[in-house]
Amino acid sequence: MKEMFEIRWHGRGGQGAKTAALLFGDAACSTGKHIQAFPEYGPERMGAPVVSFNRISSKPIRTHGPISNPDVVIVLDVSLIEQVDVTSGLDPEKGIILLNSSRDPEEFARKLNFKGRVCTVDASKISIETIGREIPNTPMMGALIKITGILDINAVLEDIKHKLELKFRNKPEVIEGNLKAVQKAYDQVKTLN
Repeated sequence: MKEMFEIRWHGRGGQGAKTAALLFGDAACSTGKHIQAFPEYGPERMGAPVVSFNRISSKPIRTHGPISNPDVVIVLDVSLIEQVDVTSGLDPEKGIILLNSSRDPEEFARKLNFKGRVCTVDASKISIETIGREIPNTPMMGALIKITGILDINAVLEDIKHKLELKFRNKPEVIEGNLKAVQKAYDQVKTLN
């Protein structure tokens, strides 16, 4: 891993982009990494475009502010690519974009005219199958771990389990569903390049 790894999450209000960035940051912190996890706020409302960020490093992070040149961009809702330049600041050759879609990565590489690494996973379908609702954020974490290798999947699953047990101790199906969602997306992500 390079010294500081930066991630930008694109979603719509209510899809869990902020929660995913926080959960991913917590999981990275539990493995001994230094992290930042933060949203960019504006007049967001349910369904409006939102952005969240992560910085992960093995050394203390002294940089503050939005991430303008991410290493990875995660898109929870592909309809956003019609509204937002999701590839903005992403290295056109070395950058990685991960999209929540059942479609092949090649289609998005053409549509976005992006030469870097393009990955897709049907996080919406996975979340419906495992959690019972369309909440793509936790499956996208599993796919992110797979495509970057930035964290160990087993360490992340253990951390998520611990955090969810504190919040949902009387709802074991929520805990089990989220863990299955992360693992399933990790196993099913498709990559181009």
